[in-house]
Amino acid sequence: MNLYVLKTWLQARFSHDERGANLVEYILLIALIALVVVGAVVLLRQGIEDKFTDAKDCLDNSGSATSC
Repeated sequence: MNLYVLKTWLQARFSHDERGANLVEYILLIALIALVVVGAVVLLRQGIEDKFTDAKDCLDNSGSATSC
């Protein structure tokens, strides 16, 4: 066995380097935020669609006497 390979393996095995852990934590946090945003959009979809429909109807009927 090559001594360099053995040395590298031993360093990787017994070192306590956690530099990559922060990246994983940030990715999990971003994934959680994305899930919350998607969930909010799904829950509020009908209400938002109704508001845009009301605004469109109000703009279409802007020449009539009805108020929005």
